[in-house]
Amino acid sequence: MWAEIAAVVFNINTVDAAIRLAVPIALAAMGGTFSERAGIINIGLEGMLLSGAFAAVLGSYLTGNPWVGVTAGVFAGALSAAVFGVFTIELKANHVVAGVGINILALGITTWLMQVIWGSRGTSPSVEGIGRVMIPGISGLPVVGRLLGMQSPFVYMMFALVALGWFVLFKTPVGLRIRMTGEHPEAADTVGINVRLIKHASVIFGGALCGLGGAYLSLGHLSWFSMDMSAGRGYMALAANIFGRWNPVGGLGASFLFSYSDALQMRMQGLPIALPHNLIQMIPYLLTIVVLAGAVIRARPPAALGNHYTPGK
Repeated sequence: MWAEIAAVVFNINTVDAAIRLAVPIALAAMGGTFSERAGIINIGLEGMLLSGAFAAVLGSYLTGNPWVGVTAGVFAGALSAAVFGVFTIELKANHVVAGVGINILALGITTWLMQVIWGSRGTSPSVEGIGRVMIPGISGLPVVGRLLGMQSPFVYMMFALVALGWFVLFKTPVGLRIRMTGEHPEAADTVGINVRLIKHASVIFGGALCGLGGAYLSLGHLSWFSMDMSAGRGYMALAANIFGRWNPVGGLGASFLFSYSDALQMRMQGLPIALPHNLIQMIPYLLTIVVLAGAVIRARPPAALGNHYTPGK
């Protein structure tokens, strides 16, 4: 049994699957990074992912163009985040409660709209999805070509956006303003930074990233929408963000850890081993709980995370 498990653990196909499964988690984790670096606790990543996944399929269904669907998914994620921002920034609602509300609202609205539009509570019809693309010069390389030579465009966007997000957050004046807002909004206000604008923009940008991750789930990974298809990936992204210490690159590494465990459990289900399938399916979620518990104890979040602040006071 152990030899069979080891063969799955140290298998290039498992790594390949893990890269693909990391996309929605890593994008949502970076969305959480920008939001929380600006001082807003974002529990609503799950709902933003789900909204993006639904809108992407709807856009592709109505137009026949999957890239229109991707645009709709990004917009839906940003819109969900804008609503979340109104409650947390303008109305000063509790961040955690507002985030949970966004998650419940997204699940309810997408389930209801599925019944209204397609007459189904299970899955939508199949739509035009986004396939893989081959990168010349990489596809012929050993190992690297197998992993990165032919992937969904979303995989390449993930790596590019994580690198860009790290650069913006830690190497530009905009990133400094975002981090200052999350650490000491009073000081940021004193030097002329529009704290409210920075918070709203960071939350909406984070929601757009979640929408892109949701679009990958429904158009890149599959070609349809199913009820609650985010399946806890938003909570994994929250854990990845904390475990990655509010850094896009760290979040990517943590996301790969979770996606690798997810790929592993899927491949282990096909092995003739004496372990219940339900127990195997729990591996990614158990890992999320363990990592989140350890990360919360050891990590230092932005100093003003979760605090309400009224500029000018």
